[in-house]
Amino acid sequence: MQYFKQIIHYARPYIGYAGLNVFFNILYALFSALAFVSFIPMLDVLFQQTNTNPPQPQYNGLSDIKNYIQDLLNYQVAQLLAEDVDKTLIFVIGLVLVLFFLKNLFNYFALYFIAFLRNGVLKDLRNSLYKKVISLPVGYFTEQRKGDLMARMASDVLEIQTSFLSVLELLIREPLTIIFTLLVMFNISWPLTLFVVIFIPTSGIIISIIGKQLRKKSDLVQKEQGQILSIIDETINGQKVIKTFNATERFISRFAASTQRFFKFSNALVHRNNLAAPTSEFLGIAIIGVLLWFGGRMVLLEQSLDGTTFIVFMGLAYNILTPAKGISKALFSIRKGDAAAARVVEILTTDNPLKDHPKAENKNSFERDIVFEKVTFSYGNGPVVKDFSLTIKKGETIALVGHSGSGKTTIANLLNRFYDINSGALLVDGTPINKIKKESLYSLIGVVTQEAILFNDSVENNLKLGQPTATEEQVITAAKAAYAHQFIQELPEGYKANIGESGSKLSGGQKQRLSIARAVLKNPQILILDEATSALDTTSEKSVQQALENLMKKRTSLVIAHRLSTIQKADRILVLDKGTIVESGSHDELLKKGKVYKSWVALQKL
Repeated sequence: MQYFKQIIHYARPYIGYAGLNVFFNILYALFSALAFVSFIPMLDVLFQQTNTNPPQPQYNGLSDIKNYIQDLLNYQVAQLLAEDVDKTLIFVIGLVLVLFFLKNLFNYFALYFIAFLRNGVLKDLRNSLYKKVISLPVGYFTEQRKGDLMARMASDVLEIQTSFLSVLELLIREPLTIIFTLLVMFNISWPLTLFVVIFIPTSGIIISIIGKQLRKKSDLVQKEQGQILSIIDETINGQKVIKTFNATERFISRFAASTQRFFKFSNALVHRNNLAAPTSEFLGIAIIGVLLWFGGRMVLLEQSLDGTTFIVFMGLAYNILTPAKGISKALFSIRKGDAAAARVVEILTTDNPLKDHPKAENKNSFERDIVFEKVTFSYGNGPVVKDFSLTIKKGETIALVGHSGSGKTTIANLLNRFYDINSGALLVDGTPINKIKKESLYSLIGVVTQEAILFNDSVENNLKLGQPTATEEQVITAAKAAYAHQFIQELPEGYKANIGESGSKLSGGQKQRLSIARAVLKNPQILILDEATSALDTTSEKSVQQALENLMKKRTSLVIAHRLSTIQKADRILVLDKGTIVESGSHDELLKKGKVYKSWVALQKL
């Protein structure tokens, strides 16, 4: 229940709807009890037990309002019965119908207003969850399964809707129904009612014992569902590798093992959940049986209760048992949903180590330099960058080369503040990078990554990602600079064409050119190119490389490259090995030194 309280926190903006729901639920509960009481005059007429000559009732104030209404009703029925039996039947049946109509009308209004609360909470919860996920650092996603995150954001949130939010009205309406019904029942026979009051909590304890394991079993089901989604995601993304390595059967076995566990956990959960309904029904029949015996003695032997009143009392008892079973099912549902809520709350309460510093400032322009001062960083398994020092002046182009794992991309990630450094200092115009608001930092930086990251949208919207207000002319100019305009025009809908999931409708070279055009359109002051031309063929690479060189002349650029031919015009080239600089200089200077860089150039010429 602790996570239920955290989810209910999202109901605050909709408290007005909750108030209206409570108001109409009170009316529903009141008329639910009155509707059964209205059967008494009808049954009296049918069994000919109506007093044919009752005195006209006198109103004696609110303290006696209940007896006054009852006497007035009996008086009206007697008057009608003396005139015409048909009219009497129509009156008493009409009374029953009106009360039941009002009961159901108020029930509809209660459900109508609670829908705004339920769906509003669900909407805000989804928005908060998405906002939290998108604000978390890149490192968080390297430690989490994508499928498990998707399961939490989709199926777990849906489980909250069905388990928590769908029972909100039950937790308000049903107790009110029980309270009003008990008040009427106490007025009819307090000994019978006392027995009901004692029995209901007892049955509730029994049902609670059955439901204790629900949360644990539900948690296993939700986790395994995340595992299934992870396998599906890996299968879809890794189709080419799975097929060419003949790993199809291995993945089928892996998926079957996961679905078998899901089958086992789901059966245990369903069996435990299904035990509630028959147990609740049997306990309900037990209480009805005892009431029939006890009440039957009062009618037949003691004659302290008349038959028609006892029949109505049994209807009222049933009117209690139904909401009581509803409450027990709601508690079962909450136990089940608590596991899903725990997984959602875990994301919502995840600490973000890359929050803006309390005194972080906006930085609207890059004026002087970027300084790495004895920077050390580790992902957790030893330092990837160690005592790294580098000054990048405004307008300078710095290239990083080295073997895979030498720390090139990590340095770019630190400049993007995807991670915080472990020690040392990283300054932009003398300001520590963690004291610059991330939003303003990202407005200064443009990135073209090794893998072209595009979205399932039109060409135009992909290009305008960093510059939403760009004009059509600016979009076309950026595309031309990246040598993408020609192939875009050849698409069926040109710049309005949808490029599919991750740009699946385009070739690798086309996707990379769109990534470059996107960076050109943003017009950043600091440009990071991480293997920006690696996906291009030789002819396209030369064309795009020329465009990039023209682009970099007016910007501070950090270029990561394996193809050394693309960085020959860089102001400085840094050769990295295990996170440290082993060589530094221009292309010509490094060739003259005749060390590591020269040997790589020689190898790439072969």
